[in-house]
Amino acid sequence: MKFDEMKYERPDFVSMSQKMNAYVDQLEQAENAEAFLKTFFALNKERIHLQTMIILCQVRHSINTADAFYDAENNYWDETTPKYDSIDTRMMKACINAPFKEELKKEIPETFFQLGECKLKAFDESMIPEMIEENKLCTEYGKLKASAQIPFEDKIYNLSEIAAVSQDLDRNRRKNAYDAKMKFYAEHEAEFDRIYDDMVKVRTKMAKKLGFNDYVELAYYRMNRLDYDRKMVAGYRKQVLDYCTPLASKIIEKQRVRLGLDEVEYYDFDLHFKNGNPKPAGSKDALVASAVKMYHEMSEETGKFIDVMNDNDLWDLESRKNKEMGGYETEIPEYHVPFIFSNFNGTSGDVDVLTHEAGHAFQTYMATDIEIPDVCCPTMESAEIDSMSMEFFAYPWMELFFHENAEKYKYDHLSHTITFLPYGVLVDHYQEEVYTHPDWSMEERKQCWRKLEKMYVPFKKYTGCDILERGCWWYQQNHIFQSPFYYIDYTLAQVCAQQFFIRKDKNDENYWKDYLHLLKLGGTKSFTNLCKEANIKVPFEEGTIKEIMEYLDEKLDSVDDLKFNG
Repeated sequence: MKFDEMKYERPDFVSMSQKMNAYVDQLEQAENAEAFLKTFFALNKERIHLQTMIILCQVRHSINTADAFYDAENNYWDETTPKYDSIDTRMMKACINAPFKEELKKEIPETFFQLGECKLKAFDESMIPEMIEENKLCTEYGKLKASAQIPFEDKIYNLSEIAAVSQDLDRNRRKNAYDAKMKFYAEHEAEFDRIYDDMVKVRTKMAKKLGFNDYVELAYYRMNRLDYDRKMVAGYRKQVLDYCTPLASKIIEKQRVRLGLDEVEYYDFDLHFKNGNPKPAGSKDALVASAVKMYHEMSEETGKFIDVMNDNDLWDLESRKNKEMGGYETEIPEYHVPFIFSNFNGTSGDVDVLTHEAGHAFQTYMATDIEIPDVCCPTMESAEIDSMSMEFFAYPWMELFFHENAEKYKYDHLSHTITFLPYGVLVDHYQEEVYTHPDWSMEERKQCWRKLEKMYVPFKKYTGCDILERGCWWYQQNHIFQSPFYYIDYTLAQVCAQQFFIRKDKNDENYWKDYLHLLKLGGTKSFTNLCKEANIKVPFEEGTIKEIMEYLDEKLDSVDDLKFNG
């Protein structure tokens, strides 16, 4: 079924909640595993329907935030979703407390119970008012960014469109474009500050209600960190600082030489080559056609998958007025299909969508046999392995998208997977500092960001840009506002994906088999166990980052990057 044919109808809360609670009553009263499982899977059908309606609403709202109907529906779900969460919590309690739990584990994966433990520790009905407030603040942040109308030269740009101009060859033009973008943030600085300050307060209040010392402790449960903790993450960040930051600095120095600059300033970072960044050739339709060809040639499984996506219009890719920024993949569980959302802007990022988000979607497609919605997809850091690895696996087909600039793109992409890592752990470190010091003023938070920038990404220069020099770059990072602590996940996954790249580069004949195995497991195993199942090293292990960076450094050094200047 095509996406626009999928019917949205808001379930009646009273009747739906009564029905779901009745199922939970039966779970609590079940006398044996057989009766329990029969009710459990019946309840799951109701949960899947509910999730499908919520997701259809969220996607259609993000496609057009000015649509009055879906705006009202989205507001309704902001208010109502936490009320359904309380039913989920009852269900989880019934599962975890079942006297025959070991029998249940024959049909229900261990991770389901681990996720349930996280949910029970991260939720209480007393938090519902704060959760509603948090949802509203997240929506407000998204609408604020979507509202951006940035005058530049003779046109009006949104944030996605103006970002493309920041790669212009003319240094003055890209500076002016970047400054125009930052003027929007400066003009709305008080709004961003107020939204974030309210977010920190409401999340801290939730944590205190549950008896945690700070929101970081609560966030680890909300993010379903099943088998690692803050101490392990801190050690991992130290590895990145020691081995990635120096290599990232070396890559930026190469960029400076290629561009012929004395310094790489804030408006130069997005331009990587003197003759321009590699840009995909062709329209959106041409890129989609190339993706279809690529996935048909990649494997039988990917060929079938891309046909499902393309034939059913399971994506919305082009940037438009009133469309939310960014990109994502989600699952529409009742229809057993994924959906991809993006904002094409004519840069190489458009191709990354057709590899990265398609990697997520492919995992959804490969794991449709998993009946329990909670474990169809892995936890966040594991899910990103699926998508980031696909970016690497697509390398042999880059000529379809970039023609003669295919090698240039691959060099640029590989470089970015390294320079991203220090920034990614900076985002995580920053959030840990903010939420362990919830009484900080906004000025103290900004000072903290700038201090950490100078540590993890010392090559960033903001000469003449007051708002960036004062530590406001993070306004642009959706995750800091809308998905707190969902960012270290990207870096952990990138390290795993880099290992898949290295295995492929070394002609390891088992890399694709291991990748498919990983996808089919979905969320039935935890992060470190999924790494082991895929035969890749767990990033927390001492020496892992050093080994990977040494290989990638040698790989990049083997390429004469100056030849890409034309």
